[in-house]
Amino acid sequence: MLKLTELTTLPAGFFALQSPRELHTLMPNPTLLHLEGRREPRLFVSVLLHGNEDTGFFAIQQLLRKYQEQPLPRGLSVFFGNIDAAKAGMRRLDGQPDYNRVWPGEEVADCAESRLMAQVTDIMASRSLFASIDVHNNTGKNPHYGCINVLDNRALQLARLFSNIVVFFETPRGVQSMAMAKYCPAVTVECGKPGVAHGVEHVLEFLDAALHLQEIPDHPLPAHDVNIYQTVAQVTVPAEYRFSFSDISADILLLPALDRYNFSELPAGTAFATSDHSDANLQAWDDEGMAVSEHFFFRYEDEIRLKQPLMPAMLTLDETVIRQDCLCYLMKRLLLEGQQP
Repeated sequence: MLKLTELTTLPAGFFALQSPRELHTLMPNPTLLHLEGRREPRLFVSVLLHGNEDTGFFAIQQLLRKYQEQPLPRGLSVFFGNIDAAKAGMRRLDGQPDYNRVWPGEEVADCAESRLMAQVTDIMASRSLFASIDVHNNTGKNPHYGCINVLDNRALQLARLFSNIVVFFETPRGVQSMAMAKYCPAVTVECGKPGVAHGVEHVLEFLDAALHLQEIPDHPLPAHDVNIYQTVAQVTVPAEYRFSFSDISADILLLPALDRYNFSELPAGTAFATSDHSDANLQAWDDEGMAVSEHFFFRYEDEIRLKQPLMPAMLTLDETVIRQDCLCYLMKRLLLEGQQP
């Protein structure tokens, strides 16, 4: 039975863990750790919502080691999410929902995991919250960037503290940052591929800076200081078609270095894949879950091409992730006052 554990002290042996694969020996269940600091309200951080994304775990481990002999600058609550998947080194186990799609939101189906995330949300909402940070990795070639679900100054200021690249999205719903944005400035930080030391260092610096902030400014960012993009479509591969990056017999043959397109402003006509099946195409879905493929992709002979100038993000070469989540998101630039197109 899935249940939440709450702790107010760090388990002995936490700093000796070599990997989140070992975390289950100290925390058998999803765990919410509350630590006191010099100031309130507290910072809320979630890690391991996807079990194979280890940057957040290592950053928290290093952060707490730094303050092992001194008080934290601010109260801190850390949620360690899919510990079972972390043990297996997987995004999620077969039969599990995605732990970052079951937070309170209009699209969340009732299940043990959604009830658990509602419990975590209620616990944190009952406390005075300074900010919320959800730490993730991705599998393609992406820069480090922050994601927000509310276009307000404080959310943008928090995201900019991590990166000058900010993505605003309204789907998928049921994500941690969207649930927590009702209570405080909330951001998801995307830290590149797992297992990279620079990603851990960047997140560690960001979390430490957030703990030291006296307040999150409520004034607009300078126009030259940030690049904001809004997702306009999620792209998937139709389930009925077999796809590959290398097998020429596949129904849809994706370009082998497709992830190099990430955060590049692509012109209309850019090829994403080839296919001998005249009716095969990539699927695109808007924020309401409506199929909008005809607005974003077209067939030219045997190629599947982009129909309008857009920027992809989170393109991945991991075929399991593509089936479990998506191929990528398509984005357009949002301009702040004073920015030039």
